Amino acid sequence: MTWFEAIVLGVVQGLTEMLPISSSAHLRLTSALFFKEDAGASFTAVTQLGTETAVLLYFWKDIVRILVAWWKGLWDKELRGETDYRLGWYVIIGTLPIVFFGLIFKDAIREGARNLWLVSFSLIFFGLLLALAELVGKKTRTWDDFRMRDGLILGFAQAGALIPGVSRSGGTITAGLFIGLDRTVAARYSFLLAIPAVFGAGILSLGDVFDPAAEGSVPSGAQMLVATIIAFFVGLAAVHWMLKWVAKHSVFLFVWYRCILGVAVVIMLETGYLSAT
Repeated sequence: MTWFEAIVLGVVQGLTEMLPISSSAHLRLTSALFFKEDAGASFTAVTQLGTETAVLLYFWKDIVRILVAWWKGLWDKELRGETDYRLGWYVIIGTLPIVFFGLIFKDAIREGARNLWLVSFSLIFFGLLLALAELVGKKTRTWDDFRMRDGLILGFAQAGALIPGVSRSGGTITAGLFIGLDRTVAARYSFLLAIPAVFGAGILSLGDVFDPAAEGSVPSGAQMLVATIIAFFVGLAAVHWMLKWVAKHSVFLFVWYRCILGVAVVIMLETGYLSAT
């Protein structure tokens, strides 16, 4: 991997991880369009440590409050009705689906799932699904209405993001809108839900990303560190912008972007400008 590639991919990761447009799809496409080889799923997972650290910092007060309430609630039954105590359990339970499917389909995720035909289909199909959720979702339910069932539904939706093009935030926000959640509630829970899963995947991928026998573009330790730091700073700005946007606007901006990009990828594949693998 060149330094230029590491910097560009770090910026792309930071910009796209927080938005419902799929960071893994964008890293895959950026590599295909501008660089010789795919940086791979492990590179994506490790740079996500940067963006999730940004989420951790941005939501630090919320996370501490939830953890304290969850811990106290374990020992005091009277506190178990509090929203923050329940949220602690919802995040834990909601993380289980992506852990389960991630371990079972690890090899498929690193290889076959990065096919650009699948990426283009996922961008378009799940973009249209997001549009449908925006249209039919009541968007009236708040944190007080959030239940374990909702956390599990969004957890399964997050697991869909193992396929490049689906989008972690896109999948969870789509599911949240379908079950009537307010956009901001769906987005904030999406970011909180991603923290344990992404940190786990990133740490487990640290060894794989530097494997010299791996196919694709292999970064040095310094390049990996710089790309992750860049993803952190860009991601910090992106999460702030995303939450401000969904508080006042619909998600159709992302729907149009996903569909246009997906169609563009299909055209490039059909004309032979891009190779699917």
